[in-house]
Amino acid sequence: MNHLLFLNLGTGEVIIIALIVLLLFGGKKIPELMKGVGKGVKSFKEGMNDIESDIKKDINKDDKQDIIK
Repeated sequence: MNHLLFLNLGTGEVIIIALIVLLLFGGKKIPELMKGVGKGVKSFKEGMNDIESDIKKDINKDDKQDIIK
């Protein structure tokens, strides 16, 4: 069973989708599209890392306040 993520797409479906995207956008637009997707993923990861570091700072701050009391 070859599934892609949670969409339950097999290899055949992924190939068909890729061909449709190629036909719709053409070969020259796909690199630009993928570059935009890559930037979006990078931005999302940075945002998640920022949130995680903020949470860790708050936890450490609370722990230090508990020690002082």
